[in-house]
Amino acid sequence: MSTDYNASKLPPFSLLEEPQLTFSSDDKSLDANPLRGLVRFGAYNSASFPLYTPQLRVATLGPAAGRKGVAGLVETLRSSHAPRDRLDYVPEFPSFERLFGVPLVASPISAAHIKWPDDLASLGQGGAPHLRVLSALRDGMDRLSLVRDQFDVVLVHLPDAWEVGFRAPGFDAHDSLKALGATYGIPTQVVNDRAFTFGFKASLAWRLSIALYVKAGGVPWKLAPLPGVPDGTAYIGLAYALRGDPKDAHYVTCCSQVFDADGGGMQFVAFEARDPVKDVDEARRNPFLTRTDMRAVLARSLSLYQSRNGGLLPRRLVVHKTTSFKPEELEGALDALSSVPEVECVEIGGSQSWRGVWLKESRVAGKKSEPDGYPVPRGTVLLRSGTSALLWAAGNAPKASLKADYYQGKKSIPRPINIVRHAGVGPLELTALEALALTKMDWNNDALYDPVPVTIRYSQRLARTIANVPDLPGNAYAYRLFM
Repeated sequence: MSTDYNASKLPPFSLLEEPQLTFSSDDKSLDANPLRGLVRFGAYNSASFPLYTPQLRVATLGPAAGRKGVAGLVETLRSSHAPRDRLDYVPEFPSFERLFGVPLVASPISAAHIKWPDDLASLGQGGAPHLRVLSALRDGMDRLSLVRDQFDVVLVHLPDAWEVGFRAPGFDAHDSLKALGATYGIPTQVVNDRAFTFGFKASLAWRLSIALYVKAGGVPWKLAPLPGVPDGTAYIGLAYALRGDPKDAHYVTCCSQVFDADGGGMQFVAFEARDPVKDVDEARRNPFLTRTDMRAVLARSLSLYQSRNGGLLPRRLVVHKTTSFKPEELEGALDALSSVPEVECVEIGGSQSWRGVWLKESRVAGKKSEPDGYPVPRGTVLLRSGTSALLWAAGNAPKASLKADYYQGKKSIPRPINIVRHAGVGPLELTALEALALTKMDWNNDALYDPVPVTIRYSQRLARTIANVPDLPGNAYAYRLFM
């Protein structure tokens, strides 16, 4: 056993600054806390949003017994509420109109408010419970499509009493609804019975109002410029899912929106791989694409970027996924992106075996240090090699707090993200900073950060939806339709 303790020391860590969010195009309205920033500055596109949506009009779809609860939910968003939970992070909710500059109203026509029967047995066209739910969803979305110009978002109430019909082999009610919404170009917001009785009104209002605003086409915030990140940087997230008969299964590669350097997303690509899976069991453990399929999906993703940027190519492109890049995947990526000057392929996965404790100087004489009352700071980076690092995306974030320290969730010792760069050059701290910043770009909730970057989170959600809805065409879609 070695007695040279210096040989076992970990390398020095670095501490990244909490990424700032911007609430205006001039990048002068900055805040680390998204909710506080909205209160201080308003939404990023609050000046232009009322020009094409002077009122945010809500349509409804659900059982008759829930109509009063849905109406009460909308009324909650129209009012102000003082926070009763997460007091170190959540500011007072000022009302939807004061926050976003447009009133929240019910669609003015009765055809945009569809009532289902309260009894699941009377729903749809008969058959098993999940078939009844699917039939009702199809009929409801078909009818709403006829009055699409009369609303901006649909509130869909799926009551707990119907839970037996929400899932079945190869079926998920939520995913089927989102796929139908994508087909018709209709954004939807699902609510359940718990939303009607949730006691923390400020938190409920923050979460739901941000989601409705984004689904109606709003942009609440973007990332402020990150130090060291070149202009013309873009990000892509990849996730895979298997669908179809296991004997003839194909990959479905869901490429998330191509994100600009400010975290603003474009459409995403739903792409079905052409090469069949040879070993389904192995594919479920460690999915990967052939060189041909990787080249095809990234070439299509690159064309999305060009279509939104006047034909220009990104100067630098970073590709994220949760599993390692196989050699043939790297070859396919570099084939498709050969015209991009800088390309990085980065694996972002969980690290189950690592933990960290933040030590502070002890007040006890003769004792050098003691554990702090809060976990390691968010943004702590520990290099493991020239190509891998640990990033604590979860941790103490005092700059986002309304008081002093702030640890989201307040439970357990946070685990780091394991970052492995399979292609590309440059400091790993920059790769980690980008991942840290992208954890703040999930517009589907009011949290300070998501456990993983939005490139990973969005692509995972989309892959799951597509796997559960085999007949969804492999087109390009706006992500807000799947939120």
